Amino acid sequence: MSDIAIFLTGTGTGVGKTVAGCVIAAHWAAEGLDPRVMKPAESDCALVDGSLVPRDALALKTATGDPRPLDEICPYRYEVPLTPAHAAEHEGGPPDLERIVAQVKALKKERGPLLVEGAGGLLAPLAEGVMMIDLALAAKLPLVLVAPLGLGTINHTLLSVREARRQGLAILGVILSDTTGEATPAAERNPAAVAELCGADAPLLGVIPYLEGVDGIIACAAPGTGDAGRLLHLGQDLNLDALG
Repeated sequence: MSDIAIFLTGTGTGVGKTVAGCVIAAHWAAEGLDPRVMKPAESDCALVDGSLVPRDALALKTATGDPRPLDEICPYRYEVPLTPAHAAEHEGGPPDLERIVAQVKALKKERGPLLVEGAGGLLAPLAEGVMMIDLALAAKLPLVLVAPLGLGTINHTLLSVREARRQGLAILGVILSDTTGEATPAAERNPAAVAELCGADAPLLGVIPYLEGVDGIIACAAPGTGDAGRLLHLGQDLNLDALG
């Protein structure tokens, strides 16, 4: 398992992707596997004392205890809340796919599992003429797909799975994330429906339950802390052994 490398993507924005990434990272850290993370590009960063702070990348770094500088973990940051390609039209330069792939390949040679989190979904533009899926393909990273638990997720999940399959990407699994805590017929039925419709080559890894204030928790969930324990509890029903 120490050499596993994954590309974490979602069916869209705000689907619980970073929470899932932190849960996976916390699990690896608790196993003593020295995980590393990368969020190559992040938009909607907070401007703090003149610097852009990528909240998602910082949460992933915290959950793993990754000692590398944040500039290495998230080299492309934008304040405007748009896809990286479109945010770059307003500020800074666009992400360089070749540079990112070179960084990912170097990280894959090091000891320990690697999690690379995309921005948005597979077809979100990373740079001009480049989609997020192109990064996963170029870096030869299998996918873990995160989707919301509620109504509408079946169509979005199947579209993402079909596009990944069409382009020849391996899918290690699908994680459903409860981002609302609402007890609805869709929330009850969707796990079994997704498992059935996605099939064995995109298995359902489980459901991350709703947790009030989870964004604040992942911001402080360094390995060995109480918040890290809460992340481990969130992921206790996930089949993370299926990742490798």
